[in-house]
Amino acid sequence: MQPITQRQKMAGRIGALLGILLMALSLRAAVVSVPPLLGSIGPELGFDSFSTGLLAMLAPVVFAVFGLLTPRLIRWWGLEKVLITAVLLAVAGQLLRSLMGDVTGFLLLSVITLAGYGMGNVVLPPLVKKYFPDRLAMVTSGYVTMLAVGTWMSPQFSVPLANATNWRASIAAWALLSAVVLVPWIIQLLKDRKNPRPEMVLANGATAVPPTKINPWRSPVAWGLAIFLAGNSAQTYVYFTWLPPYLSSQGLDTMTAGSMLALFAILGLPVSLLVPLWVPRLRNPIIAVLIFTSFWIAGHLGMYLSPTQGTAIWVVFAGLGQGTFAIALLMMNLRSRTTHGSGVLAGFSQGLGYAGAAIVPMLFGMVKDATGGWSASFAMLGICLAVMLTGAVMINGPRKIEDGPGEKGIARPLERVG
Repeated sequence: MQPITQRQKMAGRIGALLGILLMALSLRAAVVSVPPLLGSIGPELGFDSFSTGLLAMLAPVVFAVFGLLTPRLIRWWGLEKVLITAVLLAVAGQLLRSLMGDVTGFLLLSVITLAGYGMGNVVLPPLVKKYFPDRLAMVTSGYVTMLAVGTWMSPQFSVPLANATNWRASIAAWALLSAVVLVPWIIQLLKDRKNPRPEMVLANGATAVPPTKINPWRSPVAWGLAIFLAGNSAQTYVYFTWLPPYLSSQGLDTMTAGSMLALFAILGLPVSLLVPLWVPRLRNPIIAVLIFTSFWIAGHLGMYLSPTQGTAIWVVFAGLGQGTFAIALLMMNLRSRTTHGSGVLAGFSQGLGYAGAAIVPMLFGMVKDATGGWSASFAMLGICLAVMLTGAVMINGPRKIEDGPGEKGIARPLERVG
């Protein structure tokens, strides 16, 4: 019998690859497609300042809740069934909320939509680990890039779609993108039924023992990644929420302020391509964290000290700082040995990370109102940087989530990750 070549192995996983990339492309649609349409949605459904703020907080809060719940669902149902459930929730939520005639119904169905995408956030890293243990860097680079493309694409096309039809059709259209995710996964599952794959896979492709219970609450790696993700995501959500109103308050026109947010969003694309291919080659990933942190610092300082002069430069610096998010996603696989460990680490770090990040955009505005200026609010971004760096130190070593709390990790050659 002829040995199976790498090309044949990849061909046997093409459905999984397409499913992972399409899921990543659709994950941000529900979050960033609605805000540009609030000018049309708000008057019709009755959004006020409170309900608009609540809508802004829904994504990180729901992502946090389902980040903690999804690893248990994966253990009960398996990765693929959880992913299909996530897609069905996302599609149903988006379609139904486009039919709502009041704020309450819209918000409740937004929770269902975001629950599906929250489950998708958690299930993607272990799916990469399961199907592509020999191509972690390449596939991670692809799916993180699709996340960035989706983050840019949804707000870019939501308004033109609404202008051509109406806001309801614009919101419902993104459900079709999510529904397409089901097609390659159905194909892959049919292939897997004929040629079953082991549920658990080690980083080198070897079959692992059945999953053992992992307690992330006692894992320094899990806590470190959660802290790292919280500090990173808090800064990103502040920019997505407050960059346009902040620049407008400093004298920039509304269109320019909106363009700066689009620039910030699209800059996630180049760093998403770079990080998964570069960081696994570093013995100390904190080197990359420090480089991207310097971009965050330059962006924050420039935005505070000179918001109307060189604005695009400061946005570029802050946008490049988003490389820390790509590092966080990559670490969900680099700091685990098994598919099960990757799922637990992804769920725990995203659950606590998004929970911590959720309150910062709200506090950013409250502090501004309480102090009458932006200085104390920008100081909060410095605290977020300190939190992020603390987490980076905790995940810099070779320890994996499967290691006990008292172990320092096992000395071994670096894993091949693509």
